[in-house]
Amino acid sequence: MSASSPVLLVMDFQNAIVSRMDPAVLDAACRAVAAARSAGVPVMFVRVAFRPGYPEVAASNPTFSAAAHAGEAYHQDASPTQIHPALTPHEGEPVIVKRRVSAFTGSDLHVLLRGAGAGSLVLAGLSTGGVVLSTLCEAADLDYGLTVLSDACADPDPEVHRVLVEKVFPKRGAVVTTEEWIASL
Repeated sequence: MSASSPVLLVMDFQNAIVSRMDPAVLDAACRAVAAARSAGVPVMFVRVAFRPGYPEVAASNPTFSAAAHAGEAYHQDASPTQIHPALTPHEGEPVIVKRRVSAFTGSDLHVLLRGAGAGSLVLAGLSTGGVVLSTLCEAADLDYGLTVLSDACADPDPEVHRVLVEKVFPKRGAVVTTEEWIASL
C-alpha cells in the first residue's frame, strides 16, 4: 500500500468514554479533525456499540460481558455510544460501528479504507491500551503505514499510555503530537 494516502481514524470518542477523560484529549482530536478536513485527508469515525440484547457478546468475553449486563447503555442507538458532539461527523464521513476492541474486528473498516485508497492511518483514540493498541497491531499486520497522535489518545492509566507511546508504538509507526502532524500536512 502507498503511504501517501492517509486516513484519520477517530476512535471511540463517544459520549460515555469522553466524559471520563481529560478534556485536553478531546481538544487535540478536534484540532486533528479540523486540520484533516482542511487538508483533504479523509476522516473516519469508529465507535463501539451492540445490537439490542447484545447478541455479539459471548459470556466468555470479559471485556464486553459486563457491558451486556449493564442494560442498554452500550446499545448502538443509545446516547452513550454516539460520537461526542464536538466531533460531529460531516456528511460523507463514515461512522464505523465495531463490536470488539480493535476498529477492524467486527466492522467494515478495512473495506472502507480500501475504498478510500488508504495506504496509511493516523490514529486518535480512547483508550490507548484498548482501541489504539488493538487497531495499531492489526493495521500493521495489514501493511498500513501508521502514525499515532500521542496527545489525541488517552488511557485511564497514564502509565499504560506512556509506555505504549514511548516504547511500543514507535516500533510500528510514527508517534507525534497533533501539532506536529498538522504542521506536516
